[in-house]
Amino acid sequence: MTSPDPPAPGSPPAGSGTVYLVGAGPGDPELLTVKAERLLRRCDALVYDSLVPRALLDLVPPGCERHFVGKRRGHHSVPQPSTNAVLVDLAGRHRCIVRLKGGDPFLFGRGGEEAAHLAAQGVPVEVVPGVTAGIAAPAYAGIPVTHRSAGSSVTFVTGHEEIDKQRPGVDWRGLARSSDGLVIYMGLHNLHRIAEELLAGGLAADTPAAVIQQGTVQGQRLLLSPLAELAERAEAAGFASPSIVVVGEVVAQRVSACSPTPAAVEMPIPF
Repeated sequence: MTSPDPPAPGSPPAGSGTVYLVGAGPGDPELLTVKAERLLRRCDALVYDSLVPRALLDLVPPGCERHFVGKRRGHHSVPQPSTNAVLVDLAGRHRCIVRLKGGDPFLFGRGGEEAAHLAAQGVPVEVVPGVTAGIAAPAYAGIPVTHRSAGSSVTFVTGHEEIDKQRPGVDWRGLARSSDGLVIYMGLHNLHRIAEELLAGGLAADTPAAVIQQGTVQGQRLLLSPLAELAERAEAAGFASPSIVVVGEVVAQRVSACSPTPAAVEMPIPF
C-alpha cells in the first residue's frame, strides 16, 4: 500500500476551519462590533491577547478551547511563530476559530502577519475590524484626532521601537513637519526621546499634547501638557502602559463635556 501524497503547498489542512482575526476594540466591551460578538458566541476555539477584557471572554461557549498568547512589554510573551502554529493547529481541529486582538487586528496588531501565514498554509481567514484605541481613547478624553480648525491630517505611529539616532525606525523629525497631529501607540517608554525628536523636527515647545492611560475603561487617566514638558510630567505622575499619546493642536480642541464614562472592565487572567 502506498502512502497518500502530502498536501500541496497552500492547500487547506484536512478538516480546516476558518480563522477570524477579530478586533476586540479598545477595552470598553460595548464598543465591540455586532459581527465580533456573533463570532464569539459561536466559536469552537479562542486565541486572545493581554488587552482583551474578561467580559468578552465570557461570551464564548462553555466548551470553547481557549489559548492565551498575550504580549506585554516587560512580561513573558508568547513568540509570534508559536501563535501562528497554534492557529494552524486549531484550524485543523475546529470549524470556527476566533483570534481576538485588542483594538483593530490590522493596526499594530500583527494581524497582517498572521493572515499571511494562515493563507500560506491554506487556512481560510477572515478579518473583522475593531475600534482602535488611537481613535477611541482620545474620544473618551474629549479629544478629536482631526478638526477643521486644528488639523486635517493625522498619523498613527508606533513608539515601541528603540530609537537609534544613526538609523531611526520612525522619522520623528519628518513627522513633525508633515502631519498636523500624531497619535502614538506604545510610546510611553520612549516618550523623552520622541519628544526631543519632534522638537528638533520643528514642533514648538508649547505644542499641545496629551497622554491617555487605560483609555475607555475604569481607571482612565488624562494628562494635558505642552510637548516640551510631556515626558517629565507623565513620569512624575506615574503614567504607565497601556497609554496613547496625542500631539498637535487638536488636543487644544478638547471638549470635556462630551467625554463618555469609562467602562468598569476586568482584564483577564491567562488560562
